[in-house]
Amino acid sequence: MTNSVLCAVDVSNGDDDINVIQAAARLAALDDAQLDVVAVVPDYGLSQVGAFFSKDHHDTMVDEAKVHLNALVTKALDAAQNAKVRHVVATGRIYVEVLSLAKKSKASLIVVGSHKADFSDYLLGPNASRIVRHATCSVYVVR
Repeated sequence: MTNSVLCAVDVSNGDDDINVIQAAARLAALDDAQLDVVAVVPDYGLSQVGAFFSKDHHDTMVDEAKVHLNALVTKALDAAQNAKVRHVVATGRIYVEVLSLAKKSKASLIVVGSHKADFSDYLLGPNASRIVRHATCSVYVVR
């Protein structure tokens, strides 16, 4: 039995990740597993560009990401399914935070989308590729 399914989405993609959430929900339902949907916002505070942002910029970004994440999951799933989903907003590098959360939640499966690949990342985007390479559990990539 699967402990949980972790679905990583990019809330800045608009509705592009609806199919990723729906695929993750179907996979979680197969094993009656908990579905966790995560969005990661960058941590500009620790970088050299952090000085250019106001002190409350990070909190504002997290709050906006929560609103967008909830709206995205609500569009992808019905109300009963959405009520059971854990919505998570993390801060940092996408692949690092997804892998960390998967380890903490003892996820048996990570579901990611692969979008906007350029020539150097033709098959998978850079974050999806890193998650696939470094995950300690299975990873399902949705095109």
